[in-house]
Amino acid sequence: MSETVIDVRDVHTTLGGNGIHGGLSLSVARGEVIALIGGSGTGKSVLLREIIGLLKPQSGHIELFGQSVCDSTPEQMNLLRRRFGVLFQDGALFSSLSVEDNVATPLFEHTDLPHPLCRQLARLKLAMAGLPADVGIKRPSELSGGMRKRVALARALILDPELLFLDEPTSGLDPISARAFDKLIRLLADTLGLTVFLVTHDLDTLFSIIDRVIVLSDGHVLGSGTVAELKQLGNPWLNDYFAARTANGETADGN
Repeated sequence: MSETVIDVRDVHTTLGGNGIHGGLSLSVARGEVIALIGGSGTGKSVLLREIIGLLKPQSGHIELFGQSVCDSTPEQMNLLRRRFGVLFQDGALFSSLSVEDNVATPLFEHTDLPHPLCRQLARLKLAMAGLPADVGIKRPSELSGGMRKRVALARALILDPELLFLDEPTSGLDPISARAFDKLIRLLADTLGLTVFLVTHDLDTLFSIIDRVIVLSDGHVLGSGTVAELKQLGNPWLNDYFAARTANGETADGN
């Protein structure tokens, strides 16, 4: 049986007096590429931030690699964060730093490596993310949206994580750039043995690179499985969601 790397059990979350999660539970096994979907306001990004320790639920239990996130000390969380990388929805790049230094920042903060070596490693990760050699000296403002996403991905990979979190990674990209980014994620997952936990609204991502889809609704997990399996649930929201792709000229099997 595969190792469980993410384990969420009976999580309850309230923000601003509004109930977000009401006893939510899910798990992710090592090596899976998982997509988390749900309607607006279902708490997808909130859950991601709880899993990585940026938010704390009112109750429940969250473990990464068998270690409790909610009960960890700041020192324990710093060690745990070296085992996962995060790409936030807006990329969260530092506008005042060069691309190279943006990618190297986690090495500057979490290791004692000499800065020239950190920058050399950053250049390697930028190449891994499919970016040209001259991009490192530029500022994020000089790059296209797709290139900024790849820079953010390179930074998420800089500490050689076992687990990668992606929050709406194709949001704001044109269709060609979005599909190229999807292919890159799948390639990296397969070649590096990464576990990927991805929050998305992008139907094409679900049909092209995802092993399993987890659906949030009304504070709980509505269903978990392949797209074909989820269609069998007969849920009205899911039916409308998947029908949107068919309406755009795609068949149910993605052709």
